Amino acid sequence: MEAADATETCLSCPWRTELNRAALAVHGSLEPRDALHRLVAEAVRLARATSGSLVLRNPNSNLLEIEAATGLPREATIFRLPIGKGVTGWVALHGTPARVGDVQSDPRYVMLRPEVRSELAVPVLLDGEVSGVLNVDSEQEHAFTAGHEAMMVELAQHAAVVIRNTWLFEQARRRTALATSLVSIARLINSAIGLEELLNLVTREAVQLTGAKLSSVLMVGEDPELLEVRASHGAGPDYLGRGSLRIQESLVGVVIRRRKPLQVEDVRSSRLYQSTEVARREGLVSLLSVPLVLGDEALGALNVYTGELHTFSNEEIQTLGALAELCAMALERARMADRMGSAEEQLRQSDKLCALGLLAAEVAHEIRNPLTVMKMLFHSMDLQFPAGDPRLEDARLMGNKMDHLNRIVEQVLDFARHSEPRLDWVTVGSLLDDLRLLTRHKLRAQSVELVIEVEPGSDRLRADSVQLEQAFLNVILNAAEAMPDGGKLTIRCAMDEGEENAGCLIAFTDTGPGLPSSISMAPGGFLFGTTKRRGTGLGLAIVNRVVETHRGRMELRSEPGRGTTVEIHLPRDPTG
Repeated sequence: MEAADATETCLSCPWRTELNRAALAVHGSLEPRDALHRLVAEAVRLARATSGSLVLRNPNSNLLEIEAATGLPREATIFRLPIGKGVTGWVALHGTPARVGDVQSDPRYVMLRPEVRSELAVPVLLDGEVSGVLNVDSEQEHAFTAGHEAMMVELAQHAAVVIRNTWLFEQARRRTALATSLVSIARLINSAIGLEELLNLVTREAVQLTGAKLSSVLMVGEDPELLEVRASHGAGPDYLGRGSLRIQESLVGVVIRRRKPLQVEDVRSSRLYQSTEVARREGLVSLLSVPLVLGDEALGALNVYTGELHTFSNEEIQTLGALAELCAMALERARMADRMGSAEEQLRQSDKLCALGLLAAEVAHEIRNPLTVMKMLFHSMDLQFPAGDPRLEDARLMGNKMDHLNRIVEQVLDFARHSEPRLDWVTVGSLLDDLRLLTRHKLRAQSVELVIEVEPGSDRLRADSVQLEQAFLNVILNAAEAMPDGGKLTIRCAMDEGEENAGCLIAFTDTGPGLPSSISMAPGGFLFGTTKRRGTGLGLAIVNRVVETHRGRMELRSEPGRGTTVEIHLPRDPTG
């Protein structure tokens, strides 16, 4: 009867008027958080209490945290209470009100203020579940009646409405912020902004949108087994200085291999997280990582870390996933720009080589005509000199040199006509020995040591010996040009086990400074650039052209200060 009487009393005119007035005050605020503070103030006023608070359950930590308070000291407002502990925790656990007339005699009580003598706590129910607790305290014993309890229950219902509105408002705010951010980043992708600047922008937005402490973009580096930090926001020196991560051994590597998001509640205690000490020093706790996927390829991952235990919601995962998609779009745009730049350079070089080819063909034709006349006249003179006459040797040399000039003219014309090689069985070792003799004076003058290593049984193949000799000579001369102060050139001929046709590998390795940036291999395999200040790049083009006509391929490996290796892969038989 006491509870019924109290409810009736609560619904009587004085209480109803006060409750209506309190409800108007609470719902009259357009700011949800301000409305919660007003609600607590009204509860303290109506119950004639000395202090009051509204605690909400944190879904990430499952702790009760004070959202709004009146009359509590500042240090008490940051107090966190496990569910089930204290009078407030007991109410949150059981979902029923608790009215304590003497807190000193109640074992559930957790003291925040020593002056408190009585407490009244009621659950705040949202969709049938306890989302928080509304409390009032008094410095007098047995200060609260059943009527106060009924009044607090009705105020808790108003609190539930405000909390729901708060969550809806927060969700709408975050969605709006996400949409605005995504639109801004999408616009920047189509602008002239650099890739690094854009990635830094994405990490900054990720921190702001998720409330994280740190965000980073990790990408697969030149070594496909390693991940490197490409951009970050909020990272300290320990995080940035931890070095590369191995994909097979790291948590982020799992994200890249599976191409699915991954969250870790506490990286400080995770056995799979490689940098637990770094996480402790940087204050990193929970991790959410989503993959950067471009087509069927995972390029890296976008990560966010919080500074406290946190369970990422589906909305947060979707937010980070949207940012990751924009990152992937930016990377694709950068790739396309690089490919377009390479294609433009390749076209320019092709035009130049075409012009050189036409010029060479015209010059060759102009040379061949008078050369033919000279040969005809020379042979018609039928120069005969007795043995021992020095003019006999001169005549022989003149004839040989005119034949040599004719062969050179034919080679130039063949190159201009894109002629196929004249295949025959060739011993690469013999070609290299001939080139050793041909270049010995130049190499000795530049203090370049030439070492030729031929693996037994590896140097027999079908090829055009004249074209191969021309290609090898160009590579040797380029290597010599790269070592003006001396060095070592090693030519190794071995079985090319990696080729389907069990071909031959000829590797030229010098100890020069490495190739300049002007030398590059285009996506289609076309080599362009020049190693000389006044070079045209024709020598390199000839080498690549000869290799391609033999159905082979050429690869370059170069490191600044550590020399260059040119690998020529040739099949045993191009027609096989």
